Amino acid sequence: MDFQKVSSSQQPIFSDVIPGAAHWSLTVKKGHVLRLIDLEGGANVSMLFYNPVNLLERYNAPDTLKGQHTFKLTQGHCLYSDMGHVFCSIVRDDTAWIDTVCGVANKHKVESKWGARDYQHDRNQWKQNGYDALLVEVAKYGLGKRDLAANLNLFSCVKTAQNGDLLYQTEHSKPGDCIELRFEMDTLVVLTTCPHPMNPATEYPFKPVELQMLEAQPLGADDACLTSRPENGRAFENNRRMHLTHLHSTHSDCLLNNDCQH
Repeated sequence: MDFQKVSSSQQPIFSDVIPGAAHWSLTVKKGHVLRLIDLEGGANVSMLFYNPVNLLERYNAPDTLKGQHTFKLTQGHCLYSDMGHVFCSIVRDDTAWIDTVCGVANKHKVESKWGARDYQHDRNQWKQNGYDALLVEVAKYGLGKRDLAANLNLFSCVKTAQNGDLLYQTEHSKPGDCIELRFEMDTLVVLTTCPHPMNPATEYPFKPVELQMLEAQPLGADDACLTSRPENGRAFENNRRMHLTHLHSTHSDCLLNNDCQH
């Protein structure tokens, strides 16, 4: 299946530009695609995912990687929750590699690499770090440090040398490169555009990213994300059962309250 033709033919419901060194969050409903576009090249988007109905359920990096027998993520892979569900599927990845293991930089790392700068003196040109950016964003939902699981780094690539050293790949993402996530359940998405912790740039990189929301095409039986691994099929079945249970519960509550709409 050609994911790019399927998803890119849709017109965005809305779009927005997230500047570099910023953070944001939104709930994406099942059946929608979140498209991210690297506007200048060299962007980084660190992402976390939570179930907005049960915030204890969140993205699980180990299960995502071992269930799909991979070190990297790219088009055709799914992102698992720690309760065996699929948050979303990667239906387009122009970069062919999404970093899954390097996390985010903290304040000390950013200051040691690019020097200290704060918002009080430098306003939007201050040097935010990914850890604090995610922490500020999840706090809006009553979450804290213990809720920051391992994150994704979209538009960034880190490979391994023969001796096991991690090697950051410069110029990995080009201007206009696009990644699309199709959501298989309602998901709280938390993100920051702070630089990757291994970025070797001499100047702090402020790299903006455009976000677009689109309606997804219906999931087909031959969908590559569904069929690429048996584990993915089982996770999609878990989603189906979860949604059936939710619909049954909602219908029962409606009958008890006598407030159904016909």
